[in-house]
Amino acid sequence: MKNKLVLILLIIFLIFCFIVLFKALNNNSIYSPKNVINKTIINFSLPDLYTEKNISSDEIFKDSKFYILNIWASWCMPCRDEHPLLMQLNKNSKIKIIGLNYKDSLVNAKSFINKFGNPYSLIVTDKKGIISIELGAYGVPETYIIDENKKIIKKFVGPLNNKALTEINLLIK
Repeated sequence: MKNKLVLILLIIFLIFCFIVLFKALNNNSIYSPKNVINKTIINFSLPDLYTEKNISSDEIFKDSKFYILNIWASWCMPCRDEHPLLMQLNKNSKIKIIGLNYKDSLVNAKSFINKFGNPYSLIVTDKKGIISIELGAYGVPETYIIDENKKIIKKFVGPLNNKALTEINLLIK
């Protein structure tokens, strides 16, 4: 009788462990950002990289038909890879490129820009990364194409490439 009770308790315990394990394996705890396409960009205020004066999103997104918001960091190797493409995009007068420097030191960010060139009309710093996350980013680099109504019309995750450059040029025609 005692052996049967131990066997039944062991079976119940194993079933319980199996259920807990099964539920845990099916629980997706990976962060995936919200779909931000066709959503209005959030209001924010961040310090300028050079003057450290706070600039609001209303001041940033006010005088152009298209904007490219590029989230980057000096410590980010893919950011270095995409930088020449940003320099190319900077030649297009139809767009205004805004740099959002992510979790970086001011000295390193300035050194990066001095070394590789400045494709940005304006660079703001997001030292804690809060605004970047609220925008829907989960890494660097990430690039948003924003229209004159402050609506996000396209998002590129990862470094820009020639295909993305072509797509951007088609969007802003």
